Amino acid sequence: MRPSPGEVLHFSEDPTITRFVPQEQYVWAVGFDRAQDYWFPRQCPRAMAWVTEGTTDRSLLSPGADRVHVIEYGWLEAMQQIELYAYRLPAEPFEPIGEAMHAMVATEPVEPLEAPQPVGSLLRLHEEAGIELRLVQNIWPWWHRVIESDLGFSGIRLRNAKPAPHTETPVSVS
Repeated sequence: MRPSPGEVLHFSEDPTITRFVPQEQYVWAVGFDRAQDYWFPRQCPRAMAWVTEGTTDRSLLSPGADRVHVIEYGWLEAMQQIELYAYRLPAEPFEPIGEAMHAMVATEPVEPLEAPQPVGSLLRLHEEAGIELRLVQNIWPWWHRVIESDLGFSGIRLRNAKPAPHTETPVSVS
């Protein structure tokens, strides 16, 4: 589920929105290249990594994979059951935000171009896009490795992840 030329998408679990009004000053949407970052339940913490032109080490990706999305096991059931909807919005009022330009924002109300479309199986979307979906007990060990790598990466809703595991090595006292 990606936007067509001249469109951006807003993903929501609410299929009843008829007009998007800026919340905390913005209406948020994504373009073609970042739509897959939102093929998740809204509150699901996810860490994502992908090959860039500067990538030399692919060791955090499975063989043959160019992109991986990592979630905790506790979110798998929601991934399988959530009904997510895509709203197609006109791209004109939106501008990229932030240095990474991962999202688009509008500062005025925006009406969808059509009724929201159910996106269907989130697992199937990942599979059809060739994105590896990896399940882990805790997202933090992988996240700390990927942010030190030369892969492109993004994390969304990480505040909702389990706490990082205790990693200090016990000191032996003689």
